[in-house]
Amino acid sequence: MLDIDRRTFIAGAAASGLLASFPRLARGASGKTADLSPVYDKITEQRRQSIERIQRWIQQPSISAQNVGITECCDLTMDLLRDAGFGTVKKMKTDGHPGIFATLDAGAKQTMGFYFMYDVQPVEEKEWSSPPFAAKLVDKAGVGKVIVGRGAVNQKGPQGAFLAALHAVRAAGSKLPVNLVVVAEGEEELGSPHFSQVVWNDEVMRALEKCQGVMMPAADQSLSGTVNVVLGAKGIVYVELEASGKAWGRGPRDGEIHSSMKVVVDSPAWRLVQALGTLVSADGNEPMIDGLTDAVRPVSSQQKKLLDDLAARWDEADWKRVFGVDRWVNDLDERAMLERYVSRPSVNIDGLYAGYIGEGSKTILPHRAFAKMDIRLVPDMTAKDVLAKLRKHLDRRGYKDIVIKNIGSYDPTDTALEARPIQTELAVYKAAGLDPVIWPRLAGSWPGYLFTGKPLELPAGHVGLGHGSGAHAKDEYFVIEPAAGKKYFGLDGATRSFVDFLFAL
Repeated sequence: MLDIDRRTFIAGAAASGLLASFPRLARGASGKTADLSPVYDKITEQRRQSIERIQRWIQQPSISAQNVGITECCDLTMDLLRDAGFGTVKKMKTDGHPGIFATLDAGAKQTMGFYFMYDVQPVEEKEWSSPPFAAKLVDKAGVGKVIVGRGAVNQKGPQGAFLAALHAVRAAGSKLPVNLVVVAEGEEELGSPHFSQVVWNDEVMRALEKCQGVMMPAADQSLSGTVNVVLGAKGIVYVELEASGKAWGRGPRDGEIHSSMKVVVDSPAWRLVQALGTLVSADGNEPMIDGLTDAVRPVSSQQKKLLDDLAARWDEADWKRVFGVDRWVNDLDERAMLERYVSRPSVNIDGLYAGYIGEGSKTILPHRAFAKMDIRLVPDMTAKDVLAKLRKHLDRRGYKDIVIKNIGSYDPTDTALEARPIQTELAVYKAAGLDPVIWPRLAGSWPGYLFTGKPLELPAGHVGLGHGSGAHAKDEYFVIEPAAGKKYFGLDGATRSFVDFLFAL
């Protein structure tokens, strides 16, 4: 459920002219240097195949919420992993959509884990300027040549660049310096309700225990070319609340009735609205669920320093422009907004619906009303505890009839700045002439808690250059070739960043 927060600002590519800044030699853990020139040359030679691979992936719909194309995309993802050199590729059965477990034994002393997702968000095709599953190459004004399609940056484009790196290493006759473990799921956009069944499989756990950490391929550059490194992510509780006349014992029991009856009949829709109103302050900005913030960990001195550095470099106007907002809650200044953004929980309504919502009028009194909600969690909150507190909060106020359906929930993640994968990532970016911006936490969510939490307790994060945007929205894109003068990398640069990361490990 890595949303537009992450995709817009934790994404990227790099200008073609900057590719020369990549070091041609990489020093491995042994201290020996490896000439990466042949690998880089293969990246350029194989660009067409790399583009087509990403297009093929996008062209296979995989909408987990609607169970569209999931089986086919799972099989395709497994084929792509095999083609990239993974010797073991297994489909992992879960109580929902299947996961994938893959290993590539390079005979190396070190092993690195990577997290993939193959599902995507639903689409409203009429809103797109290019068909969402056509994966067309489009010249995007002011951005460059891009692939437009659902999943382009979330997550098939960056994952495709990672696989392109493996193809280039093999084509150059080089040997990967680390063994690889990939765990993938087809339910990330549902909140990863069954991914634990993949990770906690005995065989998978044995493989992950050998890993230095688990990273998610990303496109970590903004439109300005800044590269972002994040040390954690918020967790999420995603639920659907339902109010009904049947459960309440008041209002229409079995179906909608004429709206003229409202004068003498209770409304489940109004009951839901009133229940929702108890969850937040009057302005909707402060969580009011009983005890929700009790476990929130104070911002550390290191995090405050990172936020000070971040505020000095952060482009507030760019954020407001991209998100289409004029002011932050409580009219916060830049520094206060950033601290709140990374350190505080939130309670949000994603969708609210009841009765007739089509064109024109239909005068009815609905018998059911629904709200889809997400609650974002920060350390040391847990999804289990928050779900229990939500239930108790409603019960104490007389809303025992409100049904809570847990759609997908998981805990926040935390990785130390000193962790080896993070330090390696920072070194790679600096060697490429970039000055990374370090975020204590991103406000979006991903199921990295399965890696950072017990029993594995591994470092986890995101890695990769390149740029893309529009995740969860229309006209999602991933940059192939940057427009002139842009400071983010395209597909070649994104692919090289994965090569450099693997060799630098």
